[in-house]
Amino acid sequence: MSDTATQTAPTAARGRRKVRLGTVISDKMNKTVIVQVGSSKAHRLYRKTVQQRTRFKVHDEKNECGVGDLVRITETRPISKEKRWRVLEIVEKAR
Repeated sequence: MSDTATQTAPTAARGRRKVRLGTVISDKMNKTVIVQVGSSKAHRLYRKTVQQRTRFKVHDEKNECGVGDLVRITETRPISKEKRWRVLEIVEKAR
């Protein structure tokens, strides 16, 4: 293998970062918001739709987000013990 092939392979092998859409449920921390992301899945046995919710601690550098805002978040490097996501954009401000 040539040197150029080994240098380009790691960048191509690196996966795309996950992006989620969720609602801010808490903004009490400095530069951190808690975002709840919901999805629905069919139950394995009963086939009933079940709501599934996940909470992420998300980095908000400018403290722009408020409770009720709809935000788009993306995966990032570890910022603290529990923060691995950051705010990409505020899709819709709360009323």
